[in-house]
Amino acid sequence: MFGSPITWRGDGKYFATLSEVLNSSSKRLKVWERDGGAVHASSEPKELMGSILDWMPSGAKIAAVCDRKAQNEGPSIVFFERNGLERSSFLIGEPIDATVELLKWNCSSDLLAAVVRCGNYDSVKIWFFSNNHWYLKHEIKYSRKDGVRFMWDPTKSQQLICWSLDGQVTVYKFFWVTAITDESNALVIDGSKILVTPLPVFLMPPPMYLFSLNFPSAVREVAFYSMNGKNRLAALLSNGCLCVAELPTPDTWESLEGKEFSVEPCASATPLGSFVHLIWLDPHVLLAVSHHGFNHSNCYFQPSSNEDRLLGFYLQEIELSCSEDNVPGLLTCSGWHAKVSYRNLLEGLVIGVAPNPAKRSSAFVQFDGGEVFEYTSKLGINKLDFKHDELRFSSSCSWMNVVLVGVTEPSKLLLFGLDDMGRLHVGRKILCSNCSSFSFYSNLADNVITHLILATKQDLLFIVDIGDILHGELELTYENFIHVGNKRREEENNNFINIWERGAKVVGVLHGDEAAVILQTNRGNLECIYPRKLVLASIVNALNQRRFRDALLMVRRHRIDFNVIVDYCGLQVFIQLASEFVKQVKNLSYITDFVCAIKHENVTEKLYKKFLSPPSCKEQKDLLTNDFKGSDASLDANNKVSLVLLAIRRALDEQVPESPARELCILTTLARSDPPALEEALERVKVIREMELSGSDDPRQVNCPSAEEALKHLLWLSDPEAVFEAALGLYDLNLAAIVALNSQRDPKEFLPFLQELERMPDLLMRYNIDLRLHRFEKALKHIVSAGDSHFFDCMNLMKKNPQLFPLGLQLITDNTKRGQVLEAWGDHLSDEKCFEDAAATYLCCTNLQKALKAYRECGNWSGMLTVAGLMKLEKNEVLQLAHELSEELQALGKPGEAAKIALEYCGDINGGINLLISARDWEEALRVAFLHSREDLVSVVKNAALECASSLIDEYKEGLEKVGKYLARYLAVRQRRLLLAAKLQSEERSINDLDDDTASEASSTFSGMSVYTKGTRKSSAASTASTTASRARDTRRQRSRGKIRPGSPGEEMALVEHLKGMSLTARAKQELKSLLVSLVMLGEEETARKLQHVGENFQLPHMAAVRLADDTLSDDTINEHGHTLERYLQKVKTELKDSDAFSWRCRVFVSH
Repeated sequence: MFGSPITWRGDGKYFATLSEVLNSSSKRLKVWERDGGAVHASSEPKELMGSILDWMPSGAKIAAVCDRKAQNEGPSIVFFERNGLERSSFLIGEPIDATVELLKWNCSSDLLAAVVRCGNYDSVKIWFFSNNHWYLKHEIKYSRKDGVRFMWDPTKSQQLICWSLDGQVTVYKFFWVTAITDESNALVIDGSKILVTPLPVFLMPPPMYLFSLNFPSAVREVAFYSMNGKNRLAALLSNGCLCVAELPTPDTWESLEGKEFSVEPCASATPLGSFVHLIWLDPHVLLAVSHHGFNHSNCYFQPSSNEDRLLGFYLQEIELSCSEDNVPGLLTCSGWHAKVSYRNLLEGLVIGVAPNPAKRSSAFVQFDGGEVFEYTSKLGINKLDFKHDELRFSSSCSWMNVVLVGVTEPSKLLLFGLDDMGRLHVGRKILCSNCSSFSFYSNLADNVITHLILATKQDLLFIVDIGDILHGELELTYENFIHVGNKRREEENNNFINIWERGAKVVGVLHGDEAAVILQTNRGNLECIYPRKLVLASIVNALNQRRFRDALLMVRRHRIDFNVIVDYCGLQVFIQLASEFVKQVKNLSYITDFVCAIKHENVTEKLYKKFLSPPSCKEQKDLLTNDFKGSDASLDANNKVSLVLLAIRRALDEQVPESPARELCILTTLARSDPPALEEALERVKVIREMELSGSDDPRQVNCPSAEEALKHLLWLSDPEAVFEAALGLYDLNLAAIVALNSQRDPKEFLPFLQELERMPDLLMRYNIDLRLHRFEKALKHIVSAGDSHFFDCMNLMKKNPQLFPLGLQLITDNTKRGQVLEAWGDHLSDEKCFEDAAATYLCCTNLQKALKAYRECGNWSGMLTVAGLMKLEKNEVLQLAHELSEELQALGKPGEAAKIALEYCGDINGGINLLISARDWEEALRVAFLHSREDLVSVVKNAALECASSLIDEYKEGLEKVGKYLARYLAVRQRRLLLAAKLQSEERSINDLDDDTASEASSTFSGMSVYTKGTRKSSAASTASTTASRARDTRRQRSRGKIRPGSPGEEMALVEHLKGMSLTARAKQELKSLLVSLVMLGEEETARKLQHVGENFQLPHMAAVRLADDTLSDDTINEHGHTLERYLQKVKTELKDSDAFSWRCRVFVSH
């Protein structure tokens, strides 16, 4: 047991050892318990090599090395479970004499590294496990004399520390790079192989692949170039060699399935050295960062004298040429020559290199710390001219990418970088702080990137518009790329997709119309999803390019609403391009599906509002043809369905040759119109049926479906009852019978009805059909045409459908019958309480008695008396009618009109004067009294005017008192509310702790009295009707405004409403003006002056109080000096005293 290796499980509960088996070269793995020291499990004897043993930090596996010389194979790495059972193993791919000196897991248990000793070199190999396959992802070769050893960083899972016997320590910082080309071809490194899979053609689960490229040594780095029809791959090997291969165009790769191609190293006059960060500058030049002065770099070549003097890091250009001709469809894997054409010494550590998509033979170089400089071929880095401050990062980013964005010329460059902390940088800004992987999508129209695909550590996939990044609208739209956790908001937010498997990362995107995102799960499987945002973007791109067939195929494939094609283009544009749409699609089945899906709703404004923006003016103009650009035609968007289907129908007639399928498609457009054009569709079916019945050899018959097929198609698309009624509407009973039979209706239901119709005369048949179909206008025309014997039915039809009366008057010419129609119309209007119209209608048919009654019902006494004159009534009958009208008007509260009848028709001067006084028409009352020289009546008017003036003076004084009380109470309530709110906000205490003594003194002044009482005043037994009416009006106002409840939440607003409700109405001002003039005429100048003075004193403070209340409602501050009635009274006097509000005053009484 002594000297046996020990490896502990991560939690320290178990440890494992290797022990020799007695009398055998085999060894046994034993697992021990820490607490009791007992053997927990033991493996079967196995030819295990040396004392190499390491337990995975996660505890799942124990790794050991197996000697397979007996099988004539090199060593293998075998894995055991805690129970001692062997789980799996893999060969390390080395000769039989190779040995494994060291084996270690990294801290995250996903990488396994080993030192393998071969004949003349040592190598550090790193494997990665995915989808039940171990990939050799990296190999570093050292000279055997270096005696290399390594350890993984205990906290950084992708950092490896190597050291050699001569004291050289090298720290390798690895990061995962997904080798997906611009054309979405996957390149996977597996030891000395590169596995190639075109993802748009085959989505093969790893480790499967389409074909492979074999190299002389393990591949350390790969770069791919695809542009202008050239597809070239460069690979740097672990032995220091560079290999180049030219591949055929990806559309021919299917013929390469299952094949393996050997790639030869490039010939070079001088050694190329060891380098990293390999990229293509153009089809013939590679750019890389070479490093000189390291022992393991010199394992396979002897440096020249010039090379020996180099030390440090260089940007190195490598020119390539090929001595073999490229054969289309075949790979060029040999005959390549390479030479170093340019070197540029670097002053710092390079973190990443990315080609410049906007400029040929140019690249961006990122140094440690995030500084980015532009490199130009043969010129090197010029920090003064080429430093891009707007492109640099705020920290080092291992993953770096430069993309071309923007729809305007010139396009803009954006520099994206992802650091080790998961922060996604866009230049100096941090776009996302929890990013795990990202990629880009382009619509391939101009190779400009349109969307960023971003996966977060919370397993959310975001599709980000590049426009949102450029315009800085990310925080609001994408909520900082954090899951909100609210179900309702999650339903509203369509900007992210939940990744169903934890830890899955974005590895690639299918560009253009494919619009797919490829995710790789932790276990290695590939999943392809189609985010709706990308799908809609690809559809929009196809529509902008007028590729209607491609757009329709994408809509069908991804189950997008067909209406997006119409709604994005715009109704006007689509109708003009419908012919082109039909011409491109060709497939009538697809067109039928499209027609059936059209609806009035605009999906770009509702269903896909979050995904689509309306097309720009330029895109709209590009879609329109020159013939249509100048048109100002405007189409009704509410009739979208019918307009679109009409355009499709016309396009079918123009672009598609006659065939049964075309006819069925046209019938579909008719049936799906809104409303359905079933009669037109049945007319087409009728034509086909007539051709079949005629028995002629009409050539059109060959290109039409059978009448039965066409009818069944129509019935399948529409409600059978609607089709049956449409057939009846054509007055073709045979066609209606055929429809009923094909809709599987019981003949007992429809046959008697059709037979009854058949027995009728033609006009009556049409009349009955129209009645059934509620086509009342046609029914009226047919029944009128049927003759006078059916006039009774005609009248009944109009009475049941009053809207037909105007048409009936146009159709009927006989005066007697017209009179009956007019009388019936008048009766209908009377029933509808339209008495004015009914009276006029009765007058048209000289039915004066009913006209008189109608005028009476609507209270038109003038019309009544006029009709009475037309009726030649006796004088006493007119007088009696006038008395009745006068009494009715008095009862209705219209004393003014009653007075007019009493004076003009009844000759009752006394009664007329009293009625005018009741109506407060003082000037008219005086005029009539003087007209008839009745001094006694003048005295009556004078006494009533004086009493009314006295009553108004008391009312205005009381009103002034109320204004003051209401306003004081309002200010007190408002002040208390504001103080309570301020105290709660500042001290955060409950309302019960507040001191009400902080309220203003005005509040305490009125706390002991009620401001809501009507008040008291003297009442006179001799009060006139006018004063009574005034009080009644005041009572009605109080009731309409409702009661004010002290201390209630609505008290403040109720006080304001009561203040506003006390204002003088236009009628009150008119009555007041008339009263003032009459008092002057009667010699009561002082009374008039006093009344005007009191009225002014009421109106001014009232208007000032209302203004003050309105101003304070919108202001939450307390201003004891500014918010006073006195201050506002001065404002109102200055601003409004000469306005229309005071037009009731007499200037002679205005005080200055």
